[in-house]
Amino acid sequence: MMTIKDTPWTDPVEDNFYYSIFKDKYPVTQGHTLFVPKQDRWYFLIKTLEAAYTLGNKWVEEGYCDGYNIGQNKGEAAGQTVMYPHIHLIPRRKGDMDYPRGGIRHVIPEKGNYIK
Repeated sequence: MMTIKDTPWTDPVEDNFYYSIFKDKYPVTQGHTLFVPKQDRWYFLIKTLEAAYTLGNKWVEEGYCDGYNIGQNKGEAAGQTVMYPHIHLIPRRKGDMDYPRGGIRHVIPEKGNYIK
């Protein structure tokens, strides 16, 4: 079973009992951040998701970004490349794409706009 010690991430920007936070090596926007639970257990993942959500809300309140996406890739078919749970917090800013409506639906090209 893979543990956080087997992952490629080093140099956390924050670290505690439940999770570590890292800057994404290939950020899709400025501030793209990874939240990695210390154990692959449901309770640790809940704490990790709560932290990502809290930071995203703080960023919006402080004006760092206008919104954010939180996501997790689970399985190779979903694009997961490091087979250990981790959560992406992606800050979004007005104008960072022409038509953001649909949000995470854009993971499948041309499927994000469900109004067409």
